[in-house]
Amino acid sequence: MSEGVLTRDWKESFDEIYDGAVDESNPPIKLFEKAYDGAVIATSYAEILLNQAIRRFGPDKKVGYPDTGYYLPVIRALSGEAVEKLGDLPPILNRMRNQIHEELNFENARLCGEAAAYSAEIIEALRYLDGARPHVDPWTGFLGDPVVRRYGILLVDWTIPGQAVIMGKGKSSEDVGKLVMDLQGKGFMIFLCNQVIEQAIEAGCKLGIDFIAFPIGNFTQVIHAVNYALRAGIAFGGIPPGERQDTRDYQRRRVRAFVLQLGEIDEVQVAAHFAAIFLGFPVITDQELPEDEQITNWYVSHPNYEDLIQVAMEIRGIKLKILDIPIPITVGPAFEGEVIRKGDMHVEFGGGRTTAFELVEMVDEDQIEDGKIEVVGPEIDDVEEGSSLPLGLMVKIFGRKMQEDFEGVLERRLHYLINYGEGLWHMAQRDTIWMRISKDAAAKGFKIRDYGELLVAKFKDEFPSIVDRVQVTLITDAEKVEEELERARTFYSARDERLKGLTDESVEEFYSCILCQSFAPNHCCVVTPERLGLCGAVSWLDGKAAYEIDPTGPNRPIQKEGLQDEEKGIWASVNEYVYNNTNRTIEECSMYSFMDRPMTSCGCFECIMAILPEANGVMITTREYSGDTPVGMTFSTLAGSVGGGIQTPGFMGHGRAYVLSKKFISADGGLGRLVWMPKELKDSLGDELRKRAEEEGLGSDFIDKVADETVGCTAEEILPFLEEKGHPALTMDPLM
Repeated sequence: MSEGVLTRDWKESFDEIYDGAVDESNPPIKLFEKAYDGAVIATSYAEILLNQAIRRFGPDKKVGYPDTGYYLPVIRALSGEAVEKLGDLPPILNRMRNQIHEELNFENARLCGEAAAYSAEIIEALRYLDGARPHVDPWTGFLGDPVVRRYGILLVDWTIPGQAVIMGKGKSSEDVGKLVMDLQGKGFMIFLCNQVIEQAIEAGCKLGIDFIAFPIGNFTQVIHAVNYALRAGIAFGGIPPGERQDTRDYQRRRVRAFVLQLGEIDEVQVAAHFAAIFLGFPVITDQELPEDEQITNWYVSHPNYEDLIQVAMEIRGIKLKILDIPIPITVGPAFEGEVIRKGDMHVEFGGGRTTAFELVEMVDEDQIEDGKIEVVGPEIDDVEEGSSLPLGLMVKIFGRKMQEDFEGVLERRLHYLINYGEGLWHMAQRDTIWMRISKDAAAKGFKIRDYGELLVAKFKDEFPSIVDRVQVTLITDAEKVEEELERARTFYSARDERLKGLTDESVEEFYSCILCQSFAPNHCCVVTPERLGLCGAVSWLDGKAAYEIDPTGPNRPIQKEGLQDEEKGIWASVNEYVYNNTNRTIEECSMYSFMDRPMTSCGCFECIMAILPEANGVMITTREYSGDTPVGMTFSTLAGSVGGGIQTPGFMGHGRAYVLSKKFISADGGLGRLVWMPKELKDSLGDELRKRAEEEGLGSDFIDKVADETVGCTAEEILPFLEEKGHPALTMDPLM
């Protein structure tokens, strides 16, 4: 929708946000003149480069950014036009040139800003012609849709409180470092452009996608901060492309961005500033500007770095919840994607090296001491660097509105909350967790006890409606961990038992889970009553409860509509949801087949299934089993190939309990296809697996026909065993 066809009332109601900002008796004419000159320079430069590209490649040459389904996002969001080739761009650029008016006023300056934004988008898109990757470290350039999907929802639901765009060159590297670290400590998403990138690196700031601090480039690359914000609006705000005023209004209300301009300012930068103002983002500069070159609450001079961020937040209307966590590291979403390699590790827990588990338990009022934190066993000071410790992470919760069904939901949130800590790393769930504390965090004084401080504060902060009191016990004594693990498993079993009786056919909706998108941006679990999440910890009931707690969270209902293939479990509504929530990379997925369009796999899966063609069946390995498997790969090697959110026919991550489901690869032959599994998994499933085999008509002795590592770890070693036992997979229809 163009601005010209909007009703006068609508347009005026939106533009009220600018009313009274300019003193009409003394308007900032010099500022408006710079915006005009900058827009002329930007559009002229874009025209020159565009004409050169058309002469070289022709008007039918494809143009676009990599890894996006939003064409050129600035143009797509504001005008609705889907630019696909160079020849689409000249009329668009001409339209922008025609809205650059010589009359110098605030409204025209904003239109100059819009023209500058379009021009920058065109200039940047031309850099990517012929699949070019024009940016090298440390610059990121354009950020693809996986990054939007990874952090966009956190930006618009204010988990990330706002977006800070820092341009220019600061007074010193130290000053820039302090600004960046302050913003990270407050949880902001940061975009850096120009010399501030080198200054931040020199100051030792942690930059990059994993730290939500994007060094995007040195010139018109600043547009990548804008096209990121606009895609977040389309993806999570439900704003249709081309609804120009709705888009601007959403950006002003939900994205909460501001620009910090450091150092000298030229005309093109001023035009870029007015592009930000056009979208509702104020600009604060460290330059001394006279009153007649400022605009109240929109273009503000503030040379003092000590409270520059505070002033920017006040102007933008950002109020942080004050959460003082008494631990020596920074806590915020900026650190959620941080990976701690073995060489950077001070101590680790679980991950197959030691026994480790986590448990969230609802208790009565008289069973909890609010805020109590206890460490039972060695502390971090008691072990050498590089050590492995067992861990029992036990959290008691009391809340007057707490429900038993919420236990598993809050337990899975441990993954997020711990990963928010700088220098902390958490993977997997229940009794398969793997956690690490980095050397840097230990050097700053982080202790095992501090996990408790973090969790007490964050549970109360993030779930105030259901959490009133929190108590945390951290057990590192090996004997005590084993003792409490048995108790924890009774909780896991009880939760799984509540699912029995529910079937996929008996419900009207499934639930999504995108908790793991911080590690696998293109992954989306679809959780059904008969297929729990790959992590083994998110059941259908968990998804339902999580949605009740937080309707905008990672678990959403997916209505079962448009059945396309009953045997494979393919619904049009599920495909649509998965497509839109995997950055438009996975077009279709089946619930009951691992051979045909299987569900994607993240990295938190408990097990990995792989086709074993020689036996016409499947093998399963687990995170706990570190040995070789009949497909010639260990769990770790398979995880590197299968994980990350990709769809790999013949391979699939899944939960341990999925093996007991009636829907276990039912479209591919079901349980009868299972020819090899680690003995530990076979023993742990035990009688339940025998019962399932009987229900499937495979006989109670089927489990004895399934090979394990005691039989062999290669196809050649296990085939004679399978033939001797008469395994049913050998006579089933070919898998391939």
